[in-house]
Amino acid sequence: MKIVSWNVNGLRAVLGKGALQRFIEDEAPDVICLQETKAKQGQAEVDFAEYEEIWNSAERAGYSGTAIFTKQKPLSVRFGFPQEIEAAVDGWEDAFGDARKEGRVLTAEYEDFFLVNVYVPNEKDDLGRLKYRELTWDKALLAYMKQLDMEKPVLVCGDFNVAHEEIDLARPKQNEGHAGFTKSGRQGMTNFLAAGFIDTFRELHGDEVKYSWWSYRGGARQRNVGWRIDYFLASERLREQIVAAEVLDGVMGSDHCPVMVELR
Repeated sequence: MKIVSWNVNGLRAVLGKGALQRFIEDEAPDVICLQETKAKQGQAEVDFAEYEEIWNSAERAGYSGTAIFTKQKPLSVRFGFPQEIEAAVDGWEDAFGDARKEGRVLTAEYEDFFLVNVYVPNEKDDLGRLKYRELTWDKALLAYMKQLDMEKPVLVCGDFNVAHEEIDLARPKQNEGHAGFTKSGRQGMTNFLAAGFIDTFRELHGDEVKYSWWSYRGGARQRNVGWRIDYFLASERLREQIVAAEVLDGVMGSDHCPVMVELR
């Protein structure tokens, strides 16, 4: 089973370039999880007959949003975090909104695992969302992952908006303490791994350097001055089923490239 995650930075834009159509034709994934769709169902001319469409769009037009296109119909679908998770985390209903309003979490249940598609809020250049990310969002996501993992194994994919270690970005010294490479943001990823979830790319590729996002400024992609901020995290007991985990950095169409896992 081939599962792909891609922050398309506007589904209508990537469809207009023909990039998503070409990618699906070339790779034929069984499931594709999209982030930053910036559209509601029906606003984008999606025509992939083999796939069922599941959307979790933001209330705000042209902003955020996730979607799952899947060949196999899920057993169930869940939108956002459960209310008990939200209620247990301080500051959830703060001025920045939440996962429900911004369409940031979409879960599909399959027979052998849960697939969670996430678009994690960034910390903002002025770090205005840092405390929200650290004290609210990462805690809620980890609690949700643990809750699901009690039922069956979990595969979590998406744009986590953090480079975990220095190897995960081209210029760690210059970016230390900046959005996407703050101490608390990195600790959030460490907490996911400490809770028993594995970074599938690192698990299979060790210290190989690959990036999944590049700034549009300064020819960053051409010079490969990038960041690895898109991940597949998996329950440890899925390890033996993961036969491939790739960063598909040759795929164009967005400022992110797709990442992929293949399950036996």
